[in-house]
Amino acid sequence: MARLRSVEPEGAEVWAKLEFLNPGGSVKDRPALNLIQAAEKSGELRPGMSIIDSTSGNTGVALALYGAARGYEVTLVMPENVSSARKSMLSTFGAKIIYSDPMDGSDGAIELVRKIVEEQPGRYFYTNQYNNEANWRAHHDGTAEEIIEALGDRITHFVAGIGTSGTVMGTGRRLRAFRDDIEVIGVEPDDEFHGLEGLKYIETSIRPGIYDRSVLTRTFFCPTDAGWDSAEALVRDEGLLVGHSAGAVVHAAKTIAEEALAAGKKPVVVAVLPDHASRYVEVRES
Repeated sequence: MARLRSVEPEGAEVWAKLEFLNPGGSVKDRPALNLIQAAEKSGELRPGMSIIDSTSGNTGVALALYGAARGYEVTLVMPENVSSARKSMLSTFGAKIIYSDPMDGSDGAIELVRKIVEEQPGRYFYTNQYNNEANWRAHHDGTAEEIIEALGDRITHFVAGIGTSGTVMGTGRRLRAFRDDIEVIGVEPDDEFHGLEGLKYIETSIRPGIYDRSVLTRTFFCPTDAGWDSAEALVRDEGLLVGHSAGAVVHAAKTIAEEALAAGKKPVVVAVLPDHASRYVEVRES
């Protein structure tokens, strides 16, 4: 947890949960490991099977990492236009990559992985991150407990991006059980044609099965430019090189803190920064 003093308005606290410090470099380490362990326990995942899922990058890295550590082959379906940095990282971990049409985005990867699993029954364990309760439970039992341990009763708002929705669903459920007046805010792009990789515009996307709107106090719709500008400011002012989805979440956290102050409250806002920007940055020779 790091306090973002350059972001917070006077009278408020804005804290960042630095999830890029996980072993695989993102918040997706938590659900990936829990998905594998839960499947081993239930018998759905057995030696000799291949783990498969669709991913835009972070879950793929985490599955490849833990699959390698536990002795499983990992196959990942992703849009062909993901960054070369992530392709290289996944290949290094030994994952097999199947590319989907980049014009179809993450939904196209979901549709393709379902087709592959249907055509080869018994070969794959489909982690199905968008619909598997082990996803959000990882955050309920881990992420939320760490926030409570750090800030206790002082937290007033929790902000996280919506991709699979596991982070905000799991953490939000636990925080509201801890104290029911904590506000839980999910961040989405403000348009289906956006540039905030990793976030979903729910209205026009395949809705994750684990997404439950009742967990949220509100949804914050972030413009792409605001997310990018915020990410650049975090590098400049805080020395945090994070992805644009993290920028969107911090932009939302700052706005929410300002709104709470205007309403006469003293907000303590926690924002999840899901990953580092290293997997988005590409070096080109001049």
